[in-house]
Amino acid sequence: MSDVRIFLNGCNGRMGIVITDICSQQDGITIVAGADTKRIASSFPVYASATECREEFDVIIDFSNILALPAVMMLAEQKHKPLVMCTTGLSEEDKKSLLSLSEKTAVFYSANMTIGVNVLVSLAQKAAAVLYPDFDIEIIEAHHNQKLDAPSGTALMIAKALNDTLDHKLEYVYDRHERLQKREKKELGIHAIRGGSIVGDHSIIFAGPEEVITISHSAQSRNVFARGAVAAARYVCGKPAGMYSMKDLIG
Repeated sequence: MSDVRIFLNGCNGRMGIVITDICSQQDGITIVAGADTKRIASSFPVYASATECREEFDVIIDFSNILALPAVMMLAEQKHKPLVMCTTGLSEEDKKSLLSLSEKTAVFYSANMTIGVNVLVSLAQKAAAVLYPDFDIEIIEAHHNQKLDAPSGTALMIAKALNDTLDHKLEYVYDRHERLQKREKKELGIHAIRGGSIVGDHSIIFAGPEEVITISHSAQSRNVFARGAVAAARYVCGKPAGMYSMKDLIG
């Protein structure tokens, strides 16, 4: 079987460099080109914009910035190649654009590319179904001080999964400093911490009258996100048009 050929958007960023290193250690997968505004020495051609790519490829991995979204989506549509979207901070309009693109080519999108976080979500859903409304639910996430979006896409993914489980009874509350009132049962608190070099921590707290249950996931390095992205690229190659996620990958 021939190698899976990747076009890597955001190849010179933190995650792009990690993905490049992981691909160099795996058989059957090769990065043939990339795009990034940052210029550093690379073993493959790097363009200023995804639309400038001249190499043949099988799948796109995007780990860049939302400002690069239009160009990478245009490349996927023009070449009819699958897109693995790993960039965070997407707006609702951005997500609608991805959904529209998925009608023309395969799109793999997940707010978090790690298997562990997706197991965390499943456990939290089961806990919420049993414990709510007797237990209050809070989400706390922590990331490095360079992260732009807050709360994280993963925290919002967890919140949506919990709300779906509870028939959309929850009201997201992001900051209580202006709420001079006691906590209501319908509240789902979502809290963001930014500091140092924290890779990514997420905890769901179920606080009951006399006990507290906490479900947590801590990413120890960026490799877990990169490995998930590469696994997604392998998975989505050859798939028909449609929207795919980590649920499809892990079954």
